[in-house]
Amino acid sequence: MSENTLIHSIARLVPRGSRVLDLGCGNGELLAHLMARQGCTGYGVEIDDAKVHACLARGVNVLQLNLEDGLSAFEDQSFDVVLQIDTLQHLRNAQTMLLETARVGRLGVVAFPNFAHWPNRLSVLQGRMPVTKRLPYQWYDTPNIRVGTYADFEVLARRNGLQIQDAFGLHEGQEVRSLPNLLASTAVFRFSR
Repeated sequence: MSENTLIHSIARLVPRGSRVLDLGCGNGELLAHLMARQGCTGYGVEIDDAKVHACLARGVNVLQLNLEDGLSAFEDQSFDVVLQIDTLQHLRNAQTMLLETARVGRLGVVAFPNFAHWPNRLSVLQGRMPVTKRLPYQWYDTPNIRVGTYADFEVLARRNGLQIQDAFGLHEGQEVRSLPNLLASTAVFRFSR
């Protein structure tokens, strides 16, 4: 799935004019898109020096913070939308960061590789960890601390009192609403407290 497809799918979930916090914003491409196309404002949070510089070059406000330290710098409901796009799987305490996302934002949007996608299941049945476009690393050099599935996130959200407002999968540029746990390489959720 191209980065552009993910950006457009996520942007559709963000109301026009929102104040946005993008956790693990990378080079700032998504936030720059939201600012230019949807009149959004806000901040990115990134730890990597080169990515922070890329954000600044795009005109994106960015804070260099380690998400493992939490979001105590932000007050409750201080943003309309908090994004975690391809971030959750890199965090040691994903559940805590999910709750922090719900605390800091009125809406949360997460997207992550869906480990239950059928080609991944087939790889595991064959005794190997999957290597795909969406999970392009070998087991020994992956930046992912954990893997999760579409169905796992539904359970986690419910256990933590989060209301899922929209949920779907993405695969090769297409939304997948039928059997997303099996047929989608990316899981996408919009939720609130």
